[in-house]
Amino acid sequence: MFDAMLHAFGVIMAPASMLSMLVGTLAGILIGALPGLNPVMAIALMLPLTYSFDPLIALGLIAGIYNGSMYGGAIPAILLKIPGTPSAIATTFDGYPMTRKGMGGLALKTACWSSAVGGTVSAIALMTLAPPLAQMTLAFGPTEYFWVAVFGLTSIAVLVGGDVFKGMLAALLGILIGLVGVDTLSGEERFTFDNLYLIGGFPLMVVLIGLYAVPPILEMAEKQNSAHYDPANFHTHKSSKALQLIRDYWRTWSKSSIIGVCVGILPGAGGNLAALLSYNEAKRNAKEPESFGQGNPVGVAAAECGNSADNASSMIPALTLGIPGNLIAALVLGALMIHGLQPGPRLFTDSADIVFGFIWQLLLTSLLLFVLGGMLATRLFAQVLRLPSTLLVPTTLVLMSIGVYTINGNTTDLYVMLGFGLIGYLLNRMDFPLAPIVLGVLLGPMAESNFRLSMLISQNDWTLFFTRPISQGIIALLLIVLGSQALKYYRRKCGG
Repeated sequence: MFDAMLHAFGVIMAPASMLSMLVGTLAGILIGALPGLNPVMAIALMLPLTYSFDPLIALGLIAGIYNGSMYGGAIPAILLKIPGTPSAIATTFDGYPMTRKGMGGLALKTACWSSAVGGTVSAIALMTLAPPLAQMTLAFGPTEYFWVAVFGLTSIAVLVGGDVFKGMLAALLGILIGLVGVDTLSGEERFTFDNLYLIGGFPLMVVLIGLYAVPPILEMAEKQNSAHYDPANFHTHKSSKALQLIRDYWRTWSKSSIIGVCVGILPGAGGNLAALLSYNEAKRNAKEPESFGQGNPVGVAAAECGNSADNASSMIPALTLGIPGNLIAALVLGALMIHGLQPGPRLFTDSADIVFGFIWQLLLTSLLLFVLGGMLATRLFAQVLRLPSTLLVPTTLVLMSIGVYTINGNTTDLYVMLGFGLIGYLLNRMDFPLAPIVLGVLLGPMAESNFRLSMLISQNDWTLFFTRPISQGIIALLLIVLGSQALKYYRRKCGG
């Protein structure tokens, strides 16, 4: 196996393969930095063009776009509070407050290094642990996925924001939005009101862009430039040295990388959950958790490292079992099949050069971020804050509208985006956290479908949810999170 890895490394060092990784990474950063565009869309559009390419050239482009876009999404999240990709939502929590404090350069460099570290660790995990880690996913049944969804929903609702009650209400609103459409088990329509558009449910990307991208633009439009930010305080050169970053964040990177890798091997979980769980873990263990959300660089480091550590690890079940961990992993399987390769356990022996070459490409494109990410973000994209609001607001709205329209080619999506944008704007005004809504949309249907599936399998035996070892472990983690928050509340009341 080690010989196969070394041989594959020599193969991907060919000029054409290196060029494909460079082009893919640059394109990925640009795609992630433009709200409304996403790597899934870019890779899906690119796949038909790769029929005549060598497999490793096509996979090099995919690896570059994947890793580049994960970091690129942090750029508008930090500068404008607009997540370029869904996984960058948690980056807005502290990234944007850092920009408002004149620390935008530090936030961008922290995001760049954290994303590169997470992607590198994820690629190493894929390279060394793919077969044994893939076996872990076989132990997860409907009950385990139910408890994973409940843990994610509860922990985010409790830990994000200062008001637990508002956090829970926001999570419930997200669940309600996520349940619109056709029931996956019975085939019945729910909350559609006989509207054809709602049969498929609200498109996730449209909801996310509406909730997270439109409110900051509305807030920017109603303020003068001087009230929104002070360009004189935005110094892109004020960022820590490399050794200082490592010294400050190595603990955060270690925990977030482990969380991201573990989330990645769970099919359907995704970088959104990895980033939010990493952020919450960093906040939970912080000496001053109240500083999170106010511009704490550790929050940016945790979120970006977590969402990028999900990248390569989501390929573990895809390459070894043929079970894609997310949409991009599914597209990679499609790319392999286009070139006559069959994903599964034999892929590592029958096509070692290609599969290990792709893993090396995931690793090298993560390392490219150290150079390309920092250079592009801090010297080019960071200057976007120097544009006056009269130019920035309409330009951003036009880019978002183009991005949303290209998702499905449906003008109704634009009205839905504006509708959710107004909802997000009003909720911001009332100090409701938006992260629980997003996680409710993502995990609500997952919790419901797996709960009902578990009840069908067990013939309505409730004990199934509490007797399986993995379920018991997740329940224990859930109780620890709730117990720690209850203890903090008790101490605060006693102290007051």
